[in-house]
Amino acid sequence: MSSPKFRDLSSGSKSLVLIEFVLFAGSLLFTVYFNSLVHFVEQKAIDTNVLFIYAMVFALMVQLSSLSLGLYNSKLRESFRGVVRRLMVSVAIGFFIVTLVNPFYGENILAIEILALSSLITLICASAFRYFTLQVDFFGFNKRRVLVLGAGERASIIEKRMRRDVDRQGFYMHGFINMLGDSETGGIQNETRIDLDGSLVSYALEHDIDEIVVANDERRNNLPVDELFACKIRGVEVTEILDFIERETGQIAVNLIYPSWVIYSNGFASSNYLRNTLDWIFNATMAFVLFLITWPVMLITAILIKLDEGFSAPVFYFQERVGLDGQAFNIIKFRSMRIDAEKDGAKMASVNDDRTTKIGKFIRKYRVDELPQIYNVMRGDMGFVGPRPERPEFVQGLIKNLPYYNERHNVKPGLTGWAQLKYPYGASENDSLEKLKYDLYYIKHRSFLLDLLILVRTVEIVLFGKGR
Repeated sequence: MSSPKFRDLSSGSKSLVLIEFVLFAGSLLFTVYFNSLVHFVEQKAIDTNVLFIYAMVFALMVQLSSLSLGLYNSKLRESFRGVVRRLMVSVAIGFFIVTLVNPFYGENILAIEILALSSLITLICASAFRYFTLQVDFFGFNKRRVLVLGAGERASIIEKRMRRDVDRQGFYMHGFINMLGDSETGGIQNETRIDLDGSLVSYALEHDIDEIVVANDERRNNLPVDELFACKIRGVEVTEILDFIERETGQIAVNLIYPSWVIYSNGFASSNYLRNTLDWIFNATMAFVLFLITWPVMLITAILIKLDEGFSAPVFYFQERVGLDGQAFNIIKFRSMRIDAEKDGAKMASVNDDRTTKIGKFIRKYRVDELPQIYNVMRGDMGFVGPRPERPEFVQGLIKNLPYYNERHNVKPGLTGWAQLKYPYGASENDSLEKLKYDLYYIKHRSFLLDLLILVRTVEIVLFGKGR
């Protein structure tokens, strides 16, 4: 990404430059003032005019580094983590340059500890401010102007999946270009259709398009490869529709997957051998800690089940499920349904299931029925986070009818998962398909931070009774 000059920046970028200049300079001034109050570093009194010059030089050095690293480019497409990395480099460069010129201030020299603390405060404040700007999109940095190549059945997935404004927080939809070979039925209905007469490159540059999504139905001899290449080298992102939907919705469009996409993607099998090795140790330790915290709740639950259905009624429910690599294991839960719940055969659980007992409704709502699965985690059958394990009776049919369903078994099943946060109880094959889209997204992007996010969101659901 080229480094823009200040005069070439957008008005939003220029506003950001001015605000952050004050922020950087203010961080150094605040540190000096704070030190004068608490005296954590020995520092001689500094002339006020020299101190202000010092602060402006420091801010200028950090901002020049930020400018060269593209932090004021309105087309910067970085995650918050990527922005923080660039800020760290910018602040480090500013700190290095200021320490080099520091001896030239003579009697007004600043202690190196104050410069270091100023840099740390600058990084924290700038990161917090950037996080705020990314969340509210105050300077227009976070929204891309998207043009979709295609207006047929594949492109209509975007219209159907991302109808609401909340689904489009990361982009503005400019329109859908009609392409040869697009399906005449089931295409775009309510979005802007575009009949492109001239060059795609000229159109994209003229309308400030940030990203082109390739979504035409028939690509053979209909894909303008040369035009897309020209757009790419001019800074316009070119994205496959599968990757676009995955990024914006947190799920994988299973019905659109084709073999070459799987081959060129990072796949669904975990290649992090260190994580796989330490996985059981981490989960077993967490399970033991959770057991120490929740055993009173489990004891009370067992007593309530006995009181509700009689002392001869079983407290626990054992059921065969499919786990890692398709291996079957017995899951253990507090019984939330009647003893004769499956007298007519196996059925998927659903919202307001009439087979649920009085106590069962409560413990299912707050996920208390899942607590005995701590034992399955300790055994290594499950982890805390992963796709929910299904019963063999259902899995056989789902593998036959749903493409890539078997990929769920590349990781251990979990007590909670991405699909459980995003989708309610599944009572049909269509529900299983929707949950599969989220499960495949989790498997493809599995990481410690994603697991942590899922666990935090699960705690929120449990505390506020939003059980799925």
